[in-house]
Amino acid sequence: QVQLVESGGGLVRAGGSLRLSCAASGGTFSRYVMAWFRQAPGKKREFVAAITWSGYRTTSVDSVKGRISIFRDNTKNTVYLQMNSLKPEDTAVYYCAADEAISTGESGYTYWGQGTQVIVSS
Repeated sequence: QVQLVESGGGLVRAGGSLRLSCAASGGTFSRYVMAWFRQAPGKKREFVAAITWSGYRTTSVDSVKGRISIFRDNTKNTVYLQMNSLKPEDTAVYYCAADEAISTGESGYTYWGQGTQVIVSS
């Protein structure tokens, strides 16, 4: 079983940048697709970005696309989410997820981290 631990969240000013990390352990994680989701207070969890360990990427089609990038370091078993030009509406708990195939749906992922909080102040 793969274990995922997110880090890098915190409080940031609007217009600022943040880099989230997700460290994987406890399995053959190099074979897994890694993804980021987020859930704002009172809202449904939504897809942000995903990446295979070979480097294929897909990102959300909403306004966050273009302000974020996803990349990974297989030597560290870690995937990153770089977020720039942050807005208050980006405030959410950000979750890391993993599975064998790439998907934009929450149900497509078996393994989940505990989440890391991002708060963007106005």
